[in-house]
Amino acid sequence: MSDFDTTYPPRLVQGAGLRVVAPSRSLSFIIPSVKDRATQLLRSYGMRVSFGRHAAEMDSFQSSSVAARVSDLHEAFLDESVTVILTAIGGYNASQLLRHIDFKLIERNPKVLCGFSDTTTLTNAILARTGLVTYSGPHFSTWGMKDGLAFIAESFQRCCMRSEPFELTPSHTWSDDEWYIDQEKRKWMPNEGYWVLNPGIAHGRLVGGHCRSLNALQGSDYWPSLLGSILCLEDTADTTPRQFDRQLQSLILQRDFEGVRGVLIGRFQVASGMSKSTLRAIVADKPELQSIPVVANVDFGHTTPVVTLPIGGEARIEAKVGTPRIWVNKH
Repeated sequence: MSDFDTTYPPRLVQGAGLRVVAPSRSLSFIIPSVKDRATQLLRSYGMRVSFGRHAAEMDSFQSSSVAARVSDLHEAFLDESVTVILTAIGGYNASQLLRHIDFKLIERNPKVLCGFSDTTTLTNAILARTGLVTYSGPHFSTWGMKDGLAFIAESFQRCCMRSEPFELTPSHTWSDDEWYIDQEKRKWMPNEGYWVLNPGIAHGRLVGGHCRSLNALQGSDYWPSLLGSILCLEDTADTTPRQFDRQLQSLILQRDFEGVRGVLIGRFQVASGMSKSTLRAIVADKPELQSIPVVANVDFGHTTPVVTLPIGGEARIEAKVGTPRIWVNKH
């Protein structure tokens, strides 16, 4: 029995309708070969792929008008032939849509909405306003990857197409290269697994994703409650350790942070300069974190591969030094 008032969208099945929308940057920002490969691969999985009417429009901000983006999102939720909605790619401006979204429309037409990075704004706002579980996971563009997709696809299927709980196991290798530029010269590195920064056990509702996109919701009507939550945080290569410290402190200052039961931190990109020892020092400096489990180097964020996490779904952390484990219980 769930402790939280949430609604789960219908699970995906073979032949499901899949709509690509671009609430942040335009679909046209994606390299054509990546777009074509993603489309073909998803269709080979039995998905009926279609694109929002305005998804390929692109202005001087590499996006499209607020009206166009909202229209595509509404149409995707209203279309009875669509079961899953993938965001084309990330960006910076999905928050522009929030005051124009008909959340009652979304609540009446629950579907799988999946993406990461700037999509964090939408997934958490929808959870806050409707109680609908959304998904932090691969963009449409991610499916255009040649190497390293198997782990991503398996996680997506376990989270969105199957009903049983599953364990999040660390990937064996990871990459931080710009794979979409040269798919033939990937650089893979061994993954040392999860970093236990604070031991402990916690069960709660997953909230969060991209740290700065989540923090952009602070003080608004779209802020997801942190009460009873396991907070998920990740950021991009241009976020230095000092900047991440500030973002984390901003979260801690929220009135409902006292309800956070545990923290999962995604893998940092190499250019961020974040190391295990630096991150450990940042966490150790926060008294509010000392009584809850904190696990880092989890497979979500802006490196490859990424897992799919149900935002609003439930998870359990057993942060034991040497044998940390994370389970996702979707229902």
